[in-house]
Amino acid sequence: MISIFILTHNEERDIAACIESALVSDDVIVVDSFSSDRTLEIAQHYPVRTVQHAFESHGRQRTWMLRNVPTKYDWVYILEADERMTPELLNECVTAAQSGEHIGYYAAERVMFMNHWIRHSTQYPRYQLRLFDKQLVWFDDYGHTEREVCDGSTGFLQETYPHYTCSKGFGRWLEKHNRYSSDEAAETIKQLSDHGVNWQALLLGRSEVERRRALKDLSLRMPLRPLVRFIYMYFFLGGILDGRAGFTWCMLQAFYEYLITLKVWELQHGCTSDVSPSVAATQQEDTKELAPSA
Repeated sequence: MISIFILTHNEERDIAACIESALVSDDVIVVDSFSSDRTLEIAQHYPVRTVQHAFESHGRQRTWMLRNVPTKYDWVYILEADERMTPELLNECVTAAQSGEHIGYYAAERVMFMNHWIRHSTQYPRYQLRLFDKQLVWFDDYGHTEREVCDGSTGFLQETYPHYTCSKGFGRWLEKHNRYSSDEAAETIKQLSDHGVNWQALLLGRSEVERRRALKDLSLRMPLRPLVRFIYMYFFLGGILDGRAGFTWCMLQAFYEYLITLKVWELQHGCTSDVSPSVAATQQEDTKELAPSA
């Protein structure tokens, strides 16, 4: 069996369904960053453990959780509140953990948006490291999110997990991604100065994750990034096949890119702006909703 961590901050709308899906495991821990809504109250109605820890950043929160919260099993799975575990995914996780082949595994998300699976323009399958031996993995910060550091080889799971992105409404998405774009702008400037494009990884990368990270570095240097992103997602990836939901998804992603480019310009020209570190208590909310694909 494996232990399941659920990371939360003000997730009263999603937490019940998330926990109910996770109860296929007999060790579920909710790690809450001091929610101001009913998240903790709802969670405590279920047979799970709850822990609270002040949020600093996504990477630090995960590393603190892995190093300080005891679990029944060495192998853990990280679940976001707007995601769901499935029995099929759990069975594969247990088999993978017992195999001894790798120290961690990436799982692909199925993005659910406007009551549709956005299969094409989300670059499906898009992987996140979710299952791993907690003694051999930790997390660093990267932009508004985190990036894993693995002390060993990793593999990929076949089963996927549903991700109900934008479950809290479009207004919440706009507010949240305005904050995220500030962190992305600062990270963009850092990436542009630290290194160039890893063409070998982009063309001959050993995994989808390695190629996607190289593509991210390339995309930071493209002119007209918002327009390029929309055309790439809507026409080349096939977002047009996802109907109205696909069009809306691609438009929002292009808008997010435009926010980032505006804030990069502000930073580079020393203009007064709202570019600053995200407010810690709110940054935790819905980390992966409509996150950049590349």
